[in-house]
Amino acid sequence: MPLKNTPGEWGGVSQTLHWLIVVLIIVMGYLGLTMVDLPISPHKIATYALHKSIGLTLLALVVLRLLWRLYAGAPAEVPGISRGQHLAATSMHWALYALLLATPISGWVVNSAAGFPLQWFGMINLPALVARDHDLHERMASIHEWLFWTMVALATLHALAAIYHHFFQRDATLARMLPRGWLRRHDQGDIP
Repeated sequence: MPLKNTPGEWGGVSQTLHWLIVVLIIVMGYLGLTMVDLPISPHKIATYALHKSIGLTLLALVVLRLLWRLYAGAPAEVPGISRGQHLAATSMHWALYALLLATPISGWVVNSAAGFPLQWFGMINLPALVARDHDLHERMASIHEWLFWTMVALATLHALAAIYHHFFQRDATLARMLPRGWLRRHDQGDIP
């Protein structure tokens, strides 16, 4: 598999970044939804610190993914896809990128407005984005949660669309984001 994207498929770098981001979002969702109910303890503080560190990692990975996409381009449209489907897919991708950037940045603002220090895995101290402000903290916490649930909804639609394309439109939309051989490619006659 080539590292760079080709006209027919996403390359190894794009695939790795895509699936790593998916896994980290699932971990973040679990941590974010469970950490608020933990009793005040060193475990809760460690869980929040892990959530923040993974959030910062996601932010960096999304920026890297966008830079890689600008450098490596994107595969050509899947043959047989309607103009409307292509426009919907493109809009979905850019909306997901926006949410993948906005969600961790909003979390950073939540943390800053609460007046808490921010460290990446205890190694790098990051500056506050805003001054301590209780009202801003409350508003941004709501926005952060809203952004997360919006991202979950769009990512679910994104996944369902890929599954629909694979099983019903019988094209390579899903297969070209997976390592070669993980799925049979309908567009190459592998499945009757």
